[in-house]
Amino acid sequence: MRTLLPLLVFAIGAFAGDASFNGRWNIRPEDGRARAWWLEVNGAGTNEITGKFVGAPGGDCDVVRDFAIRDGELSFSFTRGYVRVPGDDKARQKGIYRAKLVDGRLDGSFAVEGFDKPAFKWTGTRAAVITDKDDGTWVEAKPVKLFNGRNLKGWMPVEKNREFAWRVKDGLLTNMAAAPNIISERKFWNFKIHMEYRIPAGSNSGLGLRGRYEVQIADSYGKPVGTHMMGALYSRIPPSVNASKPEGEWQTLDVTLIGRDVTVTLNDTKVIDKQVIEGPTAIVMDTDESTPGPVFIQGDHREIEVRSVVVTPLVKAGKR
Repeated sequence: MRTLLPLLVFAIGAFAGDASFNGRWNIRPEDGRARAWWLEVNGAGTNEITGKFVGAPGGDCDVVRDFAIRDGELSFSFTRGYVRVPGDDKARQKGIYRAKLVDGRLDGSFAVEGFDKPAFKWTGTRAAVITDKDDGTWVEAKPVKLFNGRNLKGWMPVEKNREFAWRVKDGLLTNMAAAPNIISERKFWNFKIHMEYRIPAGSNSGLGLRGRYEVQIADSYGKPVGTHMMGALYSRIPPSVNASKPEGEWQTLDVTLIGRDVTVTLNDTKVIDKQVIEGPTAIVMDTDESTPGPVFIQGDHREIEVRSVVVTPLVKAGKR
């Protein structure tokens, strides 16, 4: 009994320390790209650890199924196409994520098993607690017209080392296929946004809120409801109904974002009503969810034509 007691105390202490991994983490990969990841950990300090991850490659909010904590190090993995293998487009490898807690942060690394490519580091900080709610106390300020119908003034590419590949033609903002994503120079916090656009068959784009949360734009007419269709909060919140129009027709998105509360109206049909966004989607550019961010239009998949983007900031009454 005297021998078992210290071992039991040690085990309890280790589990208690492991519980510090719990929570939601915004992650900055140190790989030279303008992107961020997101991780949720629950049950650390117990025998049942669960969680979710938004990272790369791919952009889904994936369930983590193999969490482990050993000697103060958290680890998990996915099998994906991390490395392109010539002649084998379906090649998959095991990517391993590891992290330790250092001064309240996650000090992490990522490596692909069996490849010489060196691991790169990543840092996780706790996701911000945002208290703003869509509670009826917000009023509209002066609308901001982000697209003037004449030129690209007010927009810039996310990847500044690539050709812009967007243009204005016949009063429409449009992109070449595989163009870089673009963001507004202005940043916003709580707001309503109205967007009018049309897409060809098979197209895939997205409207980014604060440069962190994507409302999906895709050729979804007649398809089953899911988290990757038009009007969804990408890979997180599905629309209640499919309100998409056929390809080639003009469509409208009206989105209200207050704190983490989001409401989406697609083609005059409310499809998401004051749902809470747990964390960023795959388009996320920075790790600080507590700050204003830009409007984001995805251009790196297929074509889209936009004829209107108007943002109406929302402020507390008396603070216009």
